[in-house]
Amino acid sequence: MKNLFRILFFGCMIFALNNAFSQVVPPPTQKSFEDTLSEGGTEVTPVCRQIIGYYPSWQWYDRGQLLAPENIDYTRYTILNYSFYQTDSVGNLYGTDEWADSVLLRGKYDWTQAVQPAYIQNTSLVDYSHAWGVKLMVSIGGWTLSENFPKVAKDPSRRAHFASQCVNLLKDYQFDGIDIDWEYPGYAEHKSGPEDKQNFTLLMRAIRDSIDAYGKKIKYKFLLTAAFGANKSQMDFIEYDKLVNTMDYFNMMCYDYNGTWSEDANHNSPLYAPGSGSPASMDVAFKLLINDYKVPSEKINLGVGFYGRSLKFKDSKPALYAKNETQKTDDRTFIEDEGSPQYYNILLKKDKGGFVERWDSIAQVPYMISEEKKTFLSYDNARSVRLKAEYVVKHEAAGVIIWEITGDYLEKRPGTGKIIGTPLADELINVLQPCRRKTIKKRWRN
Repeated sequence: MKNLFRILFFGCMIFALNNAFSQVVPPPTQKSFEDTLSEGGTEVTPVCRQIIGYYPSWQWYDRGQLLAPENIDYTRYTILNYSFYQTDSVGNLYGTDEWADSVLLRGKYDWTQAVQPAYIQNTSLVDYSHAWGVKLMVSIGGWTLSENFPKVAKDPSRRAHFASQCVNLLKDYQFDGIDIDWEYPGYAEHKSGPEDKQNFTLLMRAIRDSIDAYGKKIKYKFLLTAAFGANKSQMDFIEYDKLVNTMDYFNMMCYDYNGTWSEDANHNSPLYAPGSGSPASMDVAFKLLINDYKVPSEKINLGVGFYGRSLKFKDSKPALYAKNETQKTDDRTFIEDEGSPQYYNILLKKDKGGFVERWDSIAQVPYMISEEKKTFLSYDNARSVRLKAEYVVKHEAAGVIIWEITGDYLEKRPGTGKIIGTPLADELINVLQPCRRKTIKKRWRN
């Protein structure tokens, strides 16, 4: 009887997993993995642009685990960056959520086993990503976890230890590369200083040498990338010329240009310089990289935000470029995201608070105004995301990064768990048309 129960139990689990996954994406076919096109009887290799999506571990809990590994649409991305791991002051690396890291990177727990922890095979983010030919990297750092980078980067022994810890992550979890998200070298509030400029380069070289040595041993090419601030003041603390041969990609965070800290109500992620206020934008950042810092376009990924930033007004009417009089978000309307709403929450709230959508023809991005709520909201929609993807193609950049992928997964109705689309990611796919990749084979620890 026990054996019969086990057979029925596992059979139901396998059926549930397959059914959940099939809600989002069909099974991969050989045709979907082809990397060549036929043109007049001659095979040509297409431009394989990157769509790199950040997947924050804490979002696994959100919306009833709507974005568990089995529900992600892996056809939307070429690389996923698992966010975040962190470093202590001597270079030890560890996760930020032991439970989420365990389930997402090892797989669902198999409670039927006497010895724990035990995991159900092929249920982790690693397994699903590799089955779809999507590379999975680990991103180390983030806005709240960058204070220890200066201490590690300035000390040769700590740099070496940090690099060896990176190799251990590659071995332990089958990651395909390392992404460093130090926010930001030279940023005083995160205990950084001018010496970070050189030390960042030394840290990246130490990581490169270590992961290349391991890759040579097992015959696998690991990627090394980093997320960079896309304001000139942040760029000036990076030795781009010395990093070109070290980095695979420069991931530019072309968002968070404006917010509660700004003097006026302005755009979070403008494509072009706004008509007033700070001129920072995706276009300005890209041209600085190309013209001033001499970074090859094919190594640049430009950032797209799947979220928005709100600004609350008090006495005056909310308007684009209006003076910032409160330095506060609208964290009542957008309570779920503390005033910086995910795209799906923007869609849910826009018709309930008297929001009126407008388009800035100069910056080429939308924004919303609610006089009822006295709120200004900057964000991206399908139109602006498409324009940014077209910019990438026109300027022959490598591709885009997304912060972050869970923002545009729409449900049929909130709480149903039924995903009906990814409208922003769809625009990126339609324009960038990345090449599909073959299944990534498992690498046994060496």
